[in-house]
Amino acid sequence: MNAQQPSAFGPLKIGPITLRNRFIKAATNEGMAKGGIVTKGLSQFHERVAEGGAAMSTVAYCATSPDGRTFTDQAIMDDASLPDFRALTDAVHKHGAAACAQITHAGSFTFLDKDTLKTSRPLSASGGFNKVGVVSGRFLKKRMNRAEMDVMADEFVAAAVRAKEAGFDAVELHMGHGYFLSQFISKLYNKRRDAYGGNIAKRMKFPSEVLGRVLDAVGKDIAVVVKFSMTDGPKGNQIDDGMAIARQLEADGAHMAVLSNGMNVDSITAMFGSSLPKAAAKPSNPLIGLAMKVQAMMEPKEVVFRENYLRDLSLQIRGATDMPLAYLGGVQSLDGVEQAMGDGFDAIAMGRALIFDPNFVNDLQAGSISQSGCSACNRCVTMMYTPGGTSCIESKFKPDPKLNTIGAST
Repeated sequence: MNAQQPSAFGPLKIGPITLRNRFIKAATNEGMAKGGIVTKGLSQFHERVAEGGAAMSTVAYCATSPDGRTFTDQAIMDDASLPDFRALTDAVHKHGAAACAQITHAGSFTFLDKDTLKTSRPLSASGGFNKVGVVSGRFLKKRMNRAEMDVMADEFVAAAVRAKEAGFDAVELHMGHGYFLSQFISKLYNKRRDAYGGNIAKRMKFPSEVLGRVLDAVGKDIAVVVKFSMTDGPKGNQIDDGMAIARQLEADGAHMAVLSNGMNVDSITAMFGSSLPKAAAKPSNPLIGLAMKVQAMMEPKEVVFRENYLRDLSLQIRGATDMPLAYLGGVQSLDGVEQAMGDGFDAIAMGRALIFDPNFVNDLQAGSISQSGCSACNRCVTMMYTPGGTSCIESKFKPDPKLNTIGAST
């Protein structure tokens, strides 16, 4: 570490908040909000991360509305959830860490059944054939009009306000991976010919509007972070688009960006840096199981994991903007941490390493370990759809499925 390079274990200011160090638990869909209810299992999951030394733990996928879920076992940031979310943030704060709520909407990327999803056609930037809906029988999606966009922007603002009321220190707007806001940003999804489609500046127009409104509503009190995909994968947005997105987010006033990659349906190996396991956990929802089989057929085979696998793309984003950036992408060791910090990133976001061992940050700082035991096998990704939720089958930290039942709210 050179003299100018900040320590990963030193504090970091993000907007109006200061984190105790630069390690952030990245949003990883936990599957622990059964029926949309925040459970004790979800609270315990994030408390362990806080106790283990991370400066901030991100609660993945807090839907702006019931229709905003991709599947039923995701939390909804509504009034009814506030007491349980407050219990979760209290548990995180007890250990000196901050809590971040990732607020998002599925748009057309939803597996909700016809009895659960209120609209006959899921909303998206553009209408027409809905490839995600093939497995759920929703073959068409609806192109949003301006009135529907206004309603959706209101949903994001209301969710951010509720997150603040629930004690969250930050919100993360999800603009990647094929969810609603990225359906406006991505060339793969946005085929509009009006002011909200065409070049990247036009495709960013509505997501920027949402970000601006959220900043106006809560940005003086809590941090407003954006997660986005630097590229969509082999097709769709490429790194030039990613750099333009980062520059726009900086101009909009986002407090930090989390750099991710790829799309859930189109390029999941670009997201995880390695292939999903052949012997995956069997999901309880048959539609999810079918979707996973279709996904496996579309993806490149035998993609081998390497540490800091998104470094090359992330460095191009780093060179395009001065805004705070969190590096995300396969940090598994102290060497990987120091490389990312030496590259000029402001924070380190981790998913799989903290699922394997929530004490990883404390152990790194104490010098008791220098390398995670996580093998990046990605079986934790498929465990999301099981009763126990996201977990590592090789870790000593095992979730209790009983804590994830609807009756086990916090």
